[in-house]
Amino acid sequence: MAMTFDPFRELDRVAAQLFDAQRSPRLMPIDLHKEGDHYVLSADMPGVDPGSIDVDIDGQVLTIRAERTPRSDEGVTWLAHERPSGSYMRQLNLGDGLDTDRISAHYDNGVLSVMIPISERAKPRKVEVLSAPRSEARPEVTA
Repeated sequence: MAMTFDPFRELDRVAAQLFDAQRSPRLMPIDLHKEGDHYVLSADMPGVDPGSIDVDIDGQVLTIRAERTPRSDEGVTWLAHERPSGSYMRQLNLGDGLDTDRISAHYDNGVLSVMIPISERAKPRKVEVLSAPRSEARPEVTA
């Protein structure tokens, strides 16, 4: 099994704790790819309550919000507490040529999938080339 070492990961974690990242919305990692005639956005949100997920479209801006509540077990002594809780938010500017009225989303196994269809007017298409009808045989001109 190959393992990668990231010397800055621990530094990032400590910096986040120092700057109290609990108060500001956390950034969720996403993947975005094109599949046929639509785009698929996948956002990792493990442990998020599906009822807290909110997907909004305002003009050309897609906003995803979610909340991950911390465990509130009394009498628990934490030995490690690295899984972040709090608000998650991500905003994306959508370009022209997308059908924002038909965007759909579903949440499964900690991953939010958002389907963003391409509008019909933006899809590639062939243009038919018409030609003028040919006249019957032209009379020959003699001089």
